[in-house]
Amino acid sequence: MGSFHIPQSQNPRLYTTERSVLSQRCYGEDGVRIPRATLKEAQTALLEYLHSTRSIQFVDAENMSKNSPHFLRKLLKKVEIVKDVRRSMSRFLRYHPINEFEPFFESLGLKPCEYTPLLPRDLMFLSDDCLLLENYRVLCEFGVERNKIGQIYKKAVQVFQHDFGVLLLKLQAYQKLGLSQSFIAKIIVYSPHVLTGDIDIKFIKVLEILNGLGFDYAWIKEHLSEKEFYNWSMIFRVLKFFREMGCSGELGGLISQHPRLLFEGSSGRVLSLIAFLLKFGLRMDRISSMFLQFPEIQVSHFVSNIIRFFLFFKEIEMEVDEIGKIVFSYPILLGSCTLKKTSSLLHDLNVGKKRLCKYIQENPQELSKWGMGTRVRPLPDSGEGVESQKLKTKFFLDLGYGENPNMLKKAFKVFRGRGGELQERFDTIVNAGLDQEDVSKMVRVSPQILNQSKALIQSKIDILVNELGFPLSSLILFPSYLSYTTQRVRLRLAMYNWLKDQGKAEPDLALSTIISWSDKIFLSQCVNNHPSGPQVWEDLKAEFTRDK
Repeated sequence: MGSFHIPQSQNPRLYTTERSVLSQRCYGEDGVRIPRATLKEAQTALLEYLHSTRSIQFVDAENMSKNSPHFLRKLLKKVEIVKDVRRSMSRFLRYHPINEFEPFFESLGLKPCEYTPLLPRDLMFLSDDCLLLENYRVLCEFGVERNKIGQIYKKAVQVFQHDFGVLLLKLQAYQKLGLSQSFIAKIIVYSPHVLTGDIDIKFIKVLEILNGLGFDYAWIKEHLSEKEFYNWSMIFRVLKFFREMGCSGELGGLISQHPRLLFEGSSGRVLSLIAFLLKFGLRMDRISSMFLQFPEIQVSHFVSNIIRFFLFFKEIEMEVDEIGKIVFSYPILLGSCTLKKTSSLLHDLNVGKKRLCKYIQENPQELSKWGMGTRVRPLPDSGEGVESQKLKTKFFLDLGYGENPNMLKKAFKVFRGRGGELQERFDTIVNAGLDQEDVSKMVRVSPQILNQSKALIQSKIDILVNELGFPLSSLILFPSYLSYTTQRVRLRLAMYNWLKDQGKAEPDLALSTIISWSDKIFLSQCVNNHPSGPQVWEDLKAEFTRDK
């Protein structure tokens, strides 16, 4: 290549033979910036090294030296400055070769945190990767901005692994299809995967459809982003889907008004949204109409908002068919509002889940007023609270608490739920086959058994009688059974039955003893009676946890 000499300029004597004050300021903890003159000298020294010593083409070496400030600052910290920066840098580089891929990738527009994972493990010199340099220069000569090439490398490293001449043929193939060189140079920055295989037919079809709708290449370039990953096959599917939905006439206006429907997330979120709405029974014409009214909001946010509402409805225990009715009727409302957390809404509205479900079903438009950043006022008093108090008082009197104010006050603290719900739970136990008087005694002994839903009480009674084989009358002696989790009951009984089969447990141990013992006592009194007991206990716990 021959040698290249850059004339030395006269430098002011800013440095002493000791490590300079200026250099200490540059690298100190006080965050002082390196002076421009110092950086300029460092750039010159790096350019001389890359071009004259390492024989890198001048244009490439100049780009690397001028556009790798992070690398230069890191390099300067290693150099002992004597007299001037340029000579000190040159001397350092003479004996300390650098990893040339670092300034190279930085000059292509990548930050250190982006290019560090991309550095070759066993290479230091650019000349050792001739295909990388070859394909890099093809892109430069084709008109791709140097500081954008890093994005191509980051998204599709395969582009830089093509054999000699292959990349240029691919670029020319797109030109033969009628695409301008300037358009291709921009597109491959946004979507470099069009250069990794054969011609991307779906990409070409998308362009043809958009051109047919009146969108030129300038409009397409304007609405693409380096931050996105474009799957042209997915975008083509969405365009095709819109046509099948009957949007052909309005498709141009729809895309013009909401280009993000196509280009945000490669349309994957749009397809997810369509699938979600179809699940709730929306017909294609309704979905088409919704897109024509689509709000000024990112598709990802719209989808996230709808899912947030769906989870909210589940948290307040709304029936599935009621959720479906709201999603079916108000998709735009749900997608346009970022709902507050469920716990915050229940607090701000000063309402229980049951009443909130009913209120939403009767006033679905109110949902739009419960978004993040809005002030939510409590719901007006429905009068249900007073009625519930009356029912509760009657229920406690029927249980035999009497009209003693202190007894009633205590009962109101112990029992959770509305008056009607408490009566319904009580009746569930009676209807299972027990005498009402016996159930009243059970509740007085273990009032917490009514602080569960009707369905859960039914489930626990079914497990006791039909699965574990105990008589229903066991509840009279041990009403607290209904307070324990089904997992605890099943685990304890499974362990006890195993020990009984091994002859290591009392054959007639009471249900209340088996269930109510603490884990520590159960282990010492039962499990440890057999050498394999602890291992069997752990295996059963793992099994029941897995089943849960």
